Formats: sequence, C-alpha cells, structure tokens
Amino acid sequence: MKKYIHVVEDNEDIRYIVEFFLLDFDYEVQSSANVKDFLANMKNPLPDLYLVDVMLPDGNGLEICSYIKNNDLSKHIPVIIMSAHSNEDEIRKESAADDFISKPFDLNHLVARIEKHLQAS
Repeated sequence: MKKYIHVVEDNEDIRYIVEFFLLDFDYEVQSSANVKDFLANMKNPLPDLYLVDVMLPDGNGLEICSYIKNNDLSKHIPVIIMSAHSNEDEIRKESAADDFISKPFDLNHLVARIEKHLQAS
C-alpha cells in the first residue's frame, strides 16, 4: 500500500518539484499552497506524514505543526518542517516537529528523511 504524504508549501515551483519527486518514489501526495487549503484537506484522508513549510502567505507552518500535534486524530503522524531559516533548534522547540530540513535541500536527502520517519511510525 502506498504511503500518503501531505505537502504544505506556498512556492509553486518547490511544491511541484517535491510532489513530482515523491510520486516518482511511489508515494501518494496531497499538496496545499496555504493554511486555508491545508485545513480544508487535513482529514481528506489523514496522511502518513506531513511536510510543512514555515513561511506561508496566510499563516505559519509552525502553527500548522502545533495544530497537528495537539489534535488526537493526527498527533501520531510525523511532521517534517521545511525552512530557509537556519535556526533549527528554535523551530523545533516552537513547533514540536519530528524533524527539520533546511532549504535549499537535496531531494534524495529529503526522501531519506521521509523514509526514516515512515519506517519508525
């Protein structure tokens, strides 16, 4: 059975590349461009992993992560935060994310991190 990943990324180019790459690795992918889209798609169905950008046009990915981790239906789902900001420790502390990946990132490294979390969950 394919693993399902929900990508929340406002940059259309990054979102497209990540989605295309994950599809190539046989993942099923749902993507959202902002917080509003994320909330509309959150339970449609629940994914195996969330990949969330920090800076979004209508909110903050850290708030999305906190929402996921404080929700009984989704708190067990791994969340990887993506950010061009390099303060990983502060981002993890603020969000309760399971992992952090700094932009720009190597796509193979991203997939390796995703697979690590999917195998652990």
